[in-house]
Amino acid sequence: MFKKVLIANRGEIASRIIRACRELDIPTAAIYSEADTTGLYVKKANEAYMVGPGPVEGYLNMHRIIDLATKIGVDAIHPGYGFLSENARFPLLCEKSGITFIGPSSQALADMGDKIKAKTMMKKAGIPILPGTLTPVKDEKEALAGARDIGYPVMVKAAGGGGGRGLRIAHNPKELKNALSSARAESMAAFGLSDVFLEKYVERPRHIEFQILADNYGNVVHLGERDCSIQRRHQKLIEISPSPILDARLREKMGHAAIKAAKAANYTNAGTVEFLVDRDKNFYFIEMNTRIQVEHGVTEQVTGIDLVKKQIEIAAGRKLGLRQKDVRISGFAMECRINAEDPKNNFIPSFGRVTAYYSPGGIGVRIDGAIYKDYVIPPYYDSLVVKLIVNGSTWDETVRRMNRSLEEFVVRGVKTTIPFLRNVMNDDDFRKGHIDTGYIDRKPGLMDYYEYGEPTDIIAAISGAIAAYHGF
Repeated sequence: MFKKVLIANRGEIASRIIRACRELDIPTAAIYSEADTTGLYVKKANEAYMVGPGPVEGYLNMHRIIDLATKIGVDAIHPGYGFLSENARFPLLCEKSGITFIGPSSQALADMGDKIKAKTMMKKAGIPILPGTLTPVKDEKEALAGARDIGYPVMVKAAGGGGGRGLRIAHNPKELKNALSSARAESMAAFGLSDVFLEKYVERPRHIEFQILADNYGNVVHLGERDCSIQRRHQKLIEISPSPILDARLREKMGHAAIKAAKAANYTNAGTVEFLVDRDKNFYFIEMNTRIQVEHGVTEQVTGIDLVKKQIEIAAGRKLGLRQKDVRISGFAMECRINAEDPKNNFIPSFGRVTAYYSPGGIGVRIDGAIYKDYVIPPYYDSLVVKLIVNGSTWDETVRRMNRSLEEFVVRGVKTTIPFLRNVMNDDDFRKGHIDTGYIDRKPGLMDYYEYGEPTDIIAAISGAIAAYHGF
């Protein structure tokens, strides 16, 4: 096992990795920017080192991170998600320095990071893919011709990266022209690559992803699926495991395809194979995420398998120690992403000091968070601040438990998605499992909620009313 692990990340995922390392008796080293000096993960790690310059650049400086790792005696680096986690150059630099990268190989990162190449590989392996172009569209004329062959509506997608960036939907040639230029611009800004391709747009699909684990000895298993259909602008808001729409037969078929995809990519470590499922329950490969996912906790809650510990053990050369028949899914689990955003104001990020923080508890409740009272949420990073995960024996119990937990959750000083998420839990369609990727867009009423002010504001208002009544 490793002597010391450096965590090339921040926030809640850094804390999550520290927990796994502690259970494996591995010391940890954290890195942080000046903006993250008060981060919880900085206090939890055995060692912590400031990197820079600026609030973001230090987390992306591969050479500086590896130089630090070498200097302090680190023999493995965990990249978490985001930042350098899917940069194919990073594992190569780690290898040259005698440091183990806790993740897949550089080649797998490169192959699956190129969405066009990934689709081509999956098609060759016999895995269903969406109709579309298998080369980047060079110009507007080629895009229009491709769309005519595929049939509208189509998606314009970035060839590199993921997370919904560089993705646009076009229902006609005019929309396609606009989508092409905006998708290219966003892709270049996000990934440094302007290549885009076209795919058939599936109306009201479910977004279903399968978690896989693969060791260095050819052993691959899947740990069931997560339903990530509750999205806004292709960004996930709620994740569920297992999906309410999959029966045992479809789960087995899609799980087999996920394993097949991992083997086709010569993949090792933890990864996620993502599919779209249409209303007739046909499924199509869309991409493979080559890292630990934000939503990995729901899979852990229904399987009892610690995915981060498995990542570390596989990277250390241990065998998986699991067969497919050993994987058991028990009950349901759900994750709500608590973002520092204002849902009523187009989900604009809300940063600043947390003036009050009370987290929920009780049976079946898990908090993976990065904030506390008086913590100042910086404006430089993703707005995700807490992951609230609950599990129950049935779907109904899980929804009720999440609703109760959201009722207990208090975060003040900044706007959050908590009241919006409570409305989702009380929506009839959601409770019946009638969801798809367009669910949020069809439900403007989810933004209709009352916002409680600061406790001091309430006290002042009550005092004022009493004074007015008595004529003071």
